Parts: sequence; C-alpha cells; structure tokens
Amino acid sequence: MINLKRNNKLELVEAKGIRKESSIYKSHQKEDFKLSRSKFEDFLKCQRCFYLDRVKGLISPGMPSWTLNETTDLLLKKEFDQCREDQVAHRLFSRNGLDHLVPFKHQQMDNWRDSLRHGLMARFEDTNIILSGGIDDIWQDTNTEELIVVDYKSQASSYEVTTESYLNSGWHDGYKNQMDFYNYLLNLMGFKTADISYFLVVNANRAADGFHGVMKFSETLIPYKHDTSWIPEKVNEMIKCMNHNEVPKNHPSCENCAYSKQIFNLVKNKQ
Repeated sequence: MINLKRNNKLELVEAKGIRKESSIYKSHQKEDFKLSRSKFEDFLKCQRCFYLDRVKGLISPGMPSWTLNETTDLLLKKEFDQCREDQVAHRLFSRNGLDHLVPFKHQQMDNWRDSLRHGLMARFEDTNIILSGGIDDIWQDTNTEELIVVDYKSQASSYEVTTESYLNSGWHDGYKNQMDFYNYLLNLMGFKTADISYFLVVNANRAADGFHGVMKFSETLIPYKHDTSWIPEKVNEMIKCMNHNEVPKNHPSCENCAYSKQIFNLVKNKQ
C-alpha cells in the first residue's frame, strides 16, 4: 500500500522520512526517553527497523487507521463505561460466570486509554527509559481487588472463535506480548493484577445472507494467562541496542528490510 503524507488540513505535503529531534534517542543520553508498547514490539520483530526508527530517526511508511475497528472499540468502551459509572457487572460477565467482576473505576482511566498523549507509564528500573502503553480497558475482581487487563479485538473470520485456536495462532503472538506488557506496566505502577487477562473478540458474521444496513458480531471472551517474566531481559536488550553505534542485523523475515534491500540492489546495479 502506497501512503501519501497529508497535514492536518488533509493537504498533500512533502514526506521527508525523518523524525523530529525530540523523538530520536541519542546514544547513552541522560534525559528521559519514552518508549511505547508498539515500539517495544517493533524491537521484538526486527532490531534493525527499530534502531533505524528510534536512533537514526527514519520513519517507516505508515498505514491508514482501521476505522471499523476503532468504531467497535469506541462502542464497547461506551458500554463498559456505563457499567463503570454504576459499578455493576457487564452483561458479558454474567454470561461467562464472572459476576464478581466490574469495570475498574479510576480517575486516570481516560488518560490510560489515550495511547498518543498519555497511556500507562512507568520508569524501567534505574534507567532513563519510560515505558508506556494505551490500554483498552481494565476490570476489577471485587473479591480480591486485583486488576484485570482487557484488550478489545475486532475481526471478520468464518471460523469459530475458540480460546485454543485464538491463542495458538501465530498471527496473535503480538497480541499476547501486548497483554504481557500492559500487566508489567501496571505492576511497575504499583497495581496488583490477576493471573488471567482477557481478549474480548468481536467477530463479524460473514455467513449472513446480506448486509441489509446491519453488520452483526459475535462476542467471545478469551482468557489468557499472561507472563511478564521475560520482559525485563528484553527491555535491557532494547536499551543496549539503542546505545550501540552499529546498526543491528535485520530479521530474515522482515518485509521492510527485504524491500529496502531490493531497492538498494536496483540502484547499485544501475550505477
């Protein structure tokens, strides 16, 4: 997909491909530097792309937002926010034997869900790295007072959504990393989280006999036993990567790196 850069007025502007200075990490810098959950995921996928982005300031080609997914997220949040205000169980809780849960009520909830400007934030150990991430929702166990991280996922699959198939799909490895990371952030912030988190998967019905101005979705809660034990080691590796003077090797399966390599070869062969 080819993307053309536009300004806030939707006018086409020159795409320079370089980040502003404040978004670029300088090797061994002392000032605090914020790294989001999505950038951490970039590091896990391809260290070269991550390094070129955060240290060298190269902007990877962007993609348009998925407005249908954003809409399902927005509507779900409206539902859960009403239950949050009244501190009552959502209809899905009763359906899944989770009547002891309520949406977590906290004055910072809107900020925690704002991934662009706020999100969950915590300093990583004794470093200048501030980890951040915008969550979809947090529920609370009224028996233990533990927090439960929830992530909304929208899809349109012809297959039945089951816990086993959903969690075992290679396409969803990043989702599990995401859930581990959010739990880790909340723990750093001093909150105790439950052992189980949930993916709330809404799946559009592709077998309907037509559109008829309505798109119907099924709703499935996928329990996930998160694991945060691996994160500190990987964050330390990420920091070492940023402080290194050499561009790291690419991941052999990285399509961005493969595309860049082919461009380089074409230009080189023409010289």
